Amino acid sequence: EAIVAAMQAHPQVADVQQECVWAMASVCAGTDAAALARKQRATDAGGIELAVAALQAHPQVAGVQQNGCRAMAFVCLGTDAAGLA
Repeated sequence: EAIVAAMQAHPQVADVQQECVWAMASVCAGTDAAALARKQRATDAGGIELAVAALQAHPQVAGVQQNGCRAMAFVCLGTDAAGLA
């Protein structure tokens, strides 16, 4: 929730968005039960929508684009039915 709060508070600050999507990716890494729970928590908090918003708001900032894509991949990666779909 802290990552989401920072992203919501500073949507036009590229450095904040870059670090937040990096943090989201790191938190959501993995495929074990704990990682799947973290992914769900990030999703429920609006993390996916905020990562997409960061990508759209900062198209020329390579770090936002790289970390944002990494965050999206890690949030969506999983071995459960949703991750395999």
